[in-house]
Amino acid sequence: MNKKALIDVLYLLTVGMTGGAVLILGAFVAAVIFHSEVYLSIPLLSRYEEGKIMGEIFRRFTYWGYIMAVIIVWYEIVRFKAMQIDRVSILSALGSVSTLLLFSGVYSPKMLEFQQLGELAMMNNSFESLHKASEIDFKIMLVMLLVLFGRRAYLMMVKR
Repeated sequence: MNKKALIDVLYLLTVGMTGGAVLILGAFVAAVIFHSEVYLSIPLLSRYEEGKIMGEIFRRFTYWGYIMAVIIVWYEIVRFKAMQIDRVSILSALGSVSTLLLFSGVYSPKMLEFQQLGELAMMNNSFESLHKASEIDFKIMLVMLLVLFGRRAYLMMVKR
């Protein structure tokens, strides 16, 4: 396998892993953490405490979000210079980077700020609006990453 093919495979792997992480965090991790009483038999954690755990998980994910945004930008610029890019890959890459940066740089830090203010701050309408917006961003991120993965895989197969 040549160096270019290895880079292509690693890129697809990282995009796929990121999409998988978004799906797992949103569909499985959050569902378990915010329903801990089902798995613990008794309600040991309050909604606020469950939110603190989820907040820490998302805080750690933001590091990967920043790294992935850089990887996507770098790879897509290289493909642009080699004229191996199309409208779908450009738009899905821009959408992926935008949603990754929004989640990592805006939504997660703001929600962590609300958490530091205490449990009463979490009942604020501003927090609810922020939380809903972050959920929408996360869903769009998943779609953008899946489209980017699919388009890049298709373009790699077609060029062979």
